[in-house]
Amino acid sequence: MKKILIIEDDKEIAELERDYLEINDFTCDIASRGTTGLDKAMAEDYDLIIIDIMLPGMDGFEVITELRKKKQTPAIFLSARNSDIDKIRGLGLGADDYMTKPFSPGELVARVKAHIARHDALTNMQSDIITVGSLVIDKDAHKVTVGDKEIQLTAKEYDLLLFLAENPNRTYSKEVLFDRIWGMDALGDVSTVTVHIQRVRDKINTENEKHIETVWGVGYRFS
Repeated sequence: MKKILIIEDDKEIAELERDYLEINDFTCDIASRGTTGLDKAMAEDYDLIIIDIMLPGMDGFEVITELRKKKQTPAIFLSARNSDIDKIRGLGLGADDYMTKPFSPGELVARVKAHIARHDALTNMQSDIITVGSLVIDKDAHKVTVGDKEIQLTAKEYDLLLFLAENPNRTYSKEVLFDRIWGMDALGDVSTVTVHIQRVRDKINTENEKHIETVWGVGYRFS
């Protein structure tokens, strides 16, 4: 589960944010002071941080300034201050997004998901090793392991798994996957995608980890 840090001194707003995020399968920590929030952000690995600007001890601008000296954790400002100057300053200091109060909880959740997905995809693309749970894809060695066991994949199975893993949380139709992996001039048809997806699942799935999801009527995604 993705972990979110909420730095917000208004207890009711913080709990509202937490409740909506937890309904959507996130786990949340709350800090009511800027200094406490910064300490938590530095000490733990969060997937995203939601920061108010007007905070006791240290304001949100100071928090993001100090955070960016050490970490690139995605961050969203959520503040009652709605001037363009504040928005420009917040984004200029390194925030990934800026929302104003009052806010739509549904929109907040959507933005949180989008920024985490974007950050994860960028991290995966920049890394030679993709790690998701017990699944490890070593791109340099062209090697896939689950736990301590090396998984034997055909060339197309590997290419299919790698493409999906490098583009997590995005749904691709069988037609798009066939085009990307097999190419326009390949023999066969899109039904081969279904066969290869099942083969990859059989090889990498464990009792607790199911990485490739079927989105019925649409296609497949890696999560």
